[in-house]
Amino acid sequence: MIRLFDFFFALLGLVFGLPVLLVLVVIGLFDTGSPIFRQQRVGRNRKPFTLVKFRTMKKDTASVASHLASASAITPFGHFLRRTKLDELPQLWNVLKGEMSLVGPRPCLFNQEELINEREGRGVLNARPGITGLAQVNDIDMSTPKLLAETDQKMLENLTVGAYFKYIFMTVAGKGAGDRVPGKD
Repeated sequence: MIRLFDFFFALLGLVFGLPVLLVLVVIGLFDTGSPIFRQQRVGRNRKPFTLVKFRTMKKDTASVASHLASASAITPFGHFLRRTKLDELPQLWNVLKGEMSLVGPRPCLFNQEELINEREGRGVLNARPGITGLAQVNDIDMSTPKLLAETDQKMLENLTVGAYFKYIFMTVAGKGAGDRVPGKD
């Protein structure tokens, strides 16, 4: 049932959000010269997939988790995208393809071994990663791997259709700060 909702809402979001996506791409071209950001992430059952987002950091920024990145790497437009969570819109493509869900544990990088091990031990990696979830609406990010994995596990154990919509609505309403970057909160 959740996969059906994911597919339907991702398709709707991409179709009706196309004008916004195009405007953000054009602005992003002026901001960084390369508005779309692609990165290998840990998917369901540890399978790699290419996450697609709007670029919020300078092109030469090291590929690290946001909490390890330098605040100076974020562009002014990137700061706006992160604050409004518009940088996540292209991930609707990942949802449509079945690599992600709208609700699930945020996909991490393969070099975040502590988080991967914590998640693996709790069965979190058996689920599709998501754009938002319990951790995100409660401002829990990847800087606290054990707490994040525990929160992801709790969310997955209690994920109902009602909770699915609750996390989506909380995110759209502005709950949660997104991925933190030191000095940019």
